[in-house]
Amino acid sequence: MIRLSLLLILFVSVPAFSADKTVVGPEKGTLFIVGGGYLSEDLVERFIELAGGPDASIVVVPTAGGALKYSDERSDFLREQGAKNITMLHTTDRKKANSDSFSKPLLSASAVWFNGGRQWRLVDAYKDTLTEKRFHEVLARGGVIGGSSAGATIQGSYLVRGDTKNNQIMAGDHEVGFGFLKNTAIDQHLLARNRHFDLFNVLQKKPELLGLGIDEDTAIEVAGDEFVVHGKSYVVVYDGKFWSREGSTLKILPEKNQLFYFLKAGDHYDLKNRVVSKPASRPE
Repeated sequence: MIRLSLLLILFVSVPAFSADKTVVGPEKGTLFIVGGGYLSEDLVERFIELAGGPDASIVVVPTAGGALKYSDERSDFLREQGAKNITMLHTTDRKKANSDSFSKPLLSASAVWFNGGRQWRLVDAYKDTLTEKRFHEVLARGGVIGGSSAGATIQGSYLVRGDTKNNQIMAGDHEVGFGFLKNTAIDQHLLARNRHFDLFNVLQKKPELLGLGIDEDTAIEVAGDEFVVHGKSYVVVYDGKFWSREGSTLKILPEKNQLFYFLKAGDHYDLKNRVVSKPASRPE
């Protein structure tokens, strides 16, 4: 009887495993990850909508660009689409980035946007500081983190093209991003710069990672463990599998470690199970 009682206590006190637990995307909030280049009005409007509308408090971080100072012009693309409450946040001083006064605008922000440039500069300025902690807190409050080009790659856990010498070294001297999207390596400008084979340099070294390559004027909107594609071009997925709207039984495919496939606007992808969860449409 005593043994049975102990078993019942153990059974009740151990929390049940939740199959729905997020393991890749953010537990709360949304990521808006853009592949660089020209930002169409539709993409900017969607980011502002996710932030909470024109009156939302948005923090813009231009640090990846490499300048000492920035003007408000770096956030004009948001103002032109109606955003009214924008704060610029920039420093290269890690002591300053670790201060309450510098990072205070993030306490009331509903959105953060990272501009393009070189992603390692964001790491050098903010990684493991109070500012980075407060970036994550924006998400934890249900806010949105967005960014383009370098501002896309920084959102992954692995920092693609993070070398300080040039942007062609895929696995460089900076390899850790902010990790808003876990277990993932994100590349950008993918098709515009013929980069669609480059991620294999990272994935051969880190085969456990999900590779995502996002073309210019194209975005993924991530909520929990699913993303949907927005924009005019394609997102390329490197998950060790192949997928096609027309099937693949008649195709001659390369080896598993050389596979990738394309998703277009409206396609949904399950980040946890690494499968296309809802295709936008089938070809006629």
